Amino acid sequence: MSEAHWSPNSWRQKPVEQAPIYPDLQALADVEAQLAGFPPLVFAGEARKLKKALAKVANGEAFLLQGGDCAESFGEHSADNIRDFFRVFLQMSVVLTFAAASPVVKIGRIAGQFAKPRSSNTEIIDGVELPSYRGDIINDIAFNSAARIPDPRRQLDAYRQSAATLNLLRAFATGGYANLENAHRWMLGFVKDSPQSGRYDELAARITETLGFMRAIGLDPEAHPEMRSTEFYTSHEALLLGYEQAFTRVDSTSGDPYATSGHMLWVGDRTRQPEGAHIEYMRGIHNPIGLKCGPSLKPDGLLRLMDTLNPTNEAGRLTLICRFGADKVTEHLPALIRAVKAEGRTVVWSCDPMHGNTIKAGSGYKTRPFERIMGEIRHFFAVHQAEGTYAGGVHLEMTGKNVTECTGGARAISDAELHDRYHTYCDPRLNAEQAIEVAFLVAELLKVARTARGTPVWTAAAE
Repeated sequence: MSEAHWSPNSWRQKPVEQAPIYPDLQALADVEAQLAGFPPLVFAGEARKLKKALAKVANGEAFLLQGGDCAESFGEHSADNIRDFFRVFLQMSVVLTFAAASPVVKIGRIAGQFAKPRSSNTEIIDGVELPSYRGDIINDIAFNSAARIPDPRRQLDAYRQSAATLNLLRAFATGGYANLENAHRWMLGFVKDSPQSGRYDELAARITETLGFMRAIGLDPEAHPEMRSTEFYTSHEALLLGYEQAFTRVDSTSGDPYATSGHMLWVGDRTRQPEGAHIEYMRGIHNPIGLKCGPSLKPDGLLRLMDTLNPTNEAGRLTLICRFGADKVTEHLPALIRAVKAEGRTVVWSCDPMHGNTIKAGSGYKTRPFERIMGEIRHFFAVHQAEGTYAGGVHLEMTGKNVTECTGGARAISDAELHDRYHTYCDPRLNAEQAIEVAFLVAELLKVARTARGTPVWTAAAE
């Protein structure tokens, strides 16, 4: 990777979008200096391991499941919420693993997803105009003048919460909670209670059959730790660049700079200006990175960004996270795929079916209809099949809680029910049931895709 004229602070010489205006710049500098002395949240070796896993996704040998909160909050941070999220993530992973008959790379939007880009710098409620809420790492969601002032000390709280979250996630991932049989047992409970249980019975039965076979030949979770633990990585949007700079460290083994705030960072659709600060920062770190691709991104613009972000075409380095909207996928995605394919670039193609499908319901709540979410995913898979490329992942805003924020799904949440448990700090999320339902529906698409590619579908035990 070329890093000519790059340093962790070279982004400061570029125009920066979505940056909060801090009234006390000395306080901001003091906080950033303090953060720079804190221990890293993740390690370079972990980021390299994730990059290798994503290289397999790029080569069609694995599938990427990325998901989590729209924006983490200080108020909802609890062990129970982290456990519930991780449990749903495991259930989804089991379903997808058996459908794809290949590994699932698990990346959470967690332990760092605190900042949010906004379409407007201000918001108006009952005639009162105040600065927009930009995530708990910047200001407070309470609608009053004092709460909306960007406070750099909130970055210290975000770091401490991220560290605590990572500590618990690592314990869950390696301490037996991730036991394959536990995850399957939880999933069976979902299948039993789902209004569409009949659709899922076959896959659930095949997983049960495979686990029974594995036990019969001596592959017991107690004797095989790989069945009791899992690899789990963290990610967030690299929006607050001063925070990211503070956690940019030089790896002692390779001498390369890594962002140690998360294993994977991504650039949003609003901050991917080729000459902007966010692209400048991202081009120099050696983590795997993501690039959000929306309807305004043209093929030549994408190739230019790829030249900057991954000039050596390193496998696993770049994930293209496509977020067009269900009605725009077939219009915009094929041209991007053809341009990337023609240049021989190696990327992970992932579908974000959330951000392009946000509407304002009749009740006034911002929501995302489940049928639109699945519509975008189906179109994404269909386009890749038509282009002869690999639909490698999904990127979801989801929670382990029983919220009512997205309409539809098996339980047909209605517009009138949105107010029951609408808890998001920013955008609407899939609840636990809807997230697992997406996993089953994506599993069906993966099965079709594997059949079309001539790959055996039900070979998870053998592989």
